[in-house]
Amino acid sequence: MKVTIVYWSGTGNTEAMAQAVAEGAKAAGAEAELLPVAAAPAQAEDVMVLGCPAMGSEELEESEFEPWFEAVLPSLAGKKVGLFGSYDWGDGEWMRIWQQRVTEAGGVMIADGLICNNSPDADALAACRALGETAAKA
Repeated sequence: MKVTIVYWSGTGNTEAMAQAVAEGAKAAGAEAELLPVAAAPAQAEDVMVLGCPAMGSEELEESEFEPWFEAVLPSLAGKKVGLFGSYDWGDGEWMRIWQQRVTEAGGVMIADGLICNNSPDADALAACRALGETAAKA
């Protein structure tokens, strides 16, 4: 099983979450490919876990991540997808909208989107590892 983890991180918070997702996937026996969005494939893989923080008025990062995601979105049909990211304000609306976009494109959410406020603490990192394990078993 291969799990592809694609992320964008401006402060390092979402990158730390991505690394924990990869650790969890590897611990569950999967091959985990950890990619910054700039190096990500233009087509969806069978199992993808995507990470992006909330930006602006609770939206995906608009210069790199959003254009990549928009391009990949049509290829998510039938693929298993997990989402994660950090935020500093708001109530997580960006994650609910992001999940809706995935499901409307035919993607299969493997878990509810995982969010943490600012830097991930021990509990958030444990939740990220658990998301990686779920992805490995998807």
